[in-house]
Amino acid sequence: MRPFAFALCSALLVCCGLATAQAADEYAYDGVHSSVSFKARHLDISWIHGRFNQVEGKFTIDKADPTKSTFELKVHADSVDTGNKARDEHLRQPDYFDTKQFPFIEFKSTSTKVVKDGYEVMGDFTMHGVTKKVTLLLQGGKEIEFNKKKIVAFATEVKLKRSDFNFDKSQIGLIGDEAIILIDCEGVRN
Repeated sequence: MRPFAFALCSALLVCCGLATAQAADEYAYDGVHSSVSFKARHLDISWIHGRFNQVEGKFTIDKADPTKSTFELKVHADSVDTGNKARDEHLRQPDYFDTKQFPFIEFKSTSTKVVKDGYEVMGDFTMHGVTKKVTLLLQGGKEIEFNKKKIVAFATEVKLKRSDFNFDKSQIGLIGDEAIILIDCEGVRN
């Protein structure tokens, strides 16, 4: 009986060890230490800067097989904040973000590969009712422990054309077609 019990315990430990080794680490977007901001040209002579104050997301990092890592981000479009109330209200209207009809800007990864200093993540980016394939170069990925929590962070910058997402073409020119999105994201797990 003892050899059987030993074999059974060994098998259970191996199975539990494999499950632990194969499990991906899940992180929640830390809204306090993260930001999604943007800038766009005004009259092609200066930059307008803004941010989105309400963002949520999650990601998983699979250390055993990084290609199985996933990233998701959901931005509440009506949380747009450029530091000017009148402009922010205008940006919520149908000729810009049309936040009543399109309340969210979302990114969901479809593939991930390891690159120097981070990950190259391809995914579906949805804004203003249009979904396009976008590739993000996420720099970072170092995990630290702080206040008994595991924290990992990434940063990326992506250029998008508003015309690719069916924004009002009559407004392109006043505010440039290209917008630069900057994402600095910390994820937390217990």
